[in-house]
Amino acid sequence: MAGKLSPNEIRDITTLLEQGKPLPEKYRFVLFGDQRNVELVWDGKSNAVTDVQLPFQVIEQVDEPRSEKVMKQQFDLFDAASGRQLKGWSNKLIWGDNKFVLSSLRSGPLRDEIEKNGGIKLVYIDPPFDVGANFEMDIEIGDSRFSKEPNILEEIAYRDTWGRGSDSFLSMLYERIKLIKEIMHPNASILVHCDWRQNSNIRTLLDEVFGSENFGNEIIWKRSNPKSNITWNLAVITDTILRYSKSEDFTYNQIYESHSEEYVKTAYNHKDDGGY
Repeated sequence: MAGKLSPNEIRDITTLLEQGKPLPEKYRFVLFGDQRNVELVWDGKSNAVTDVQLPFQVIEQVDEPRSEKVMKQQFDLFDAASGRQLKGWSNKLIWGDNKFVLSSLRSGPLRDEIEKNGGIKLVYIDPPFDVGANFEMDIEIGDSRFSKEPNILEEIAYRDTWGRGSDSFLSMLYERIKLIKEIMHPNASILVHCDWRQNSNIRTLLDEVFGSENFGNEIIWKRSNPKSNITWNLAVITDTILRYSKSEDFTYNQIYESHSEEYVKTAYNHKDDGGY
């Protein structure tokens, strides 16, 4: 027992347990010695995380042919004739519910292989923003207007992610953040992209999981095409990217600004089909 209880406190706890009522929040710290200084609490919060190991099945393989020089350096990963990747965990796009994917990466056979190759040093996630969407869509065809109802997968996604509003959203994100932390290298960092709806809650959640001392930066991402809000008459022009590290011993590669605009025009002079 973390703290000493008075006879009156013992009596109150016993009475509440007998009546099947929840204990006041103060007893959690007295009974269990929870030393977390910052915590976000919501209805349905749970410390349980998914623990499954699912096999990864190759559905499609997209590999660009490697040069002969690269093939010699990585001969054990790629087929010399076709350039196909034969093994290894890098360069993989994994399709599926990321909760089960993360659990499988944590507990499955790829875990040892990932750690032998240096581990996961950087994580970037762009979770669905808590917009409260229910996947219904109005469609106009000629002069007629139809309402598209959500399919079964969309209904499940809505129920699990927004079914209880912010509570559902935070529960969804909390479990995945905890799974991500477990598979990160001790020197790794994570970047979490969010917007004005939940950025304050997400930062508090990340403080709890990673520790406020491991908060690195709040990066402001300015939108290129902001839209005015009729109610407030002010445009929402930014998103937020929160950077946390797993420990104080994190890897950071210095970012250098180019010395001249001419260098940028010379070094970054290619455009894709969209003109970017």
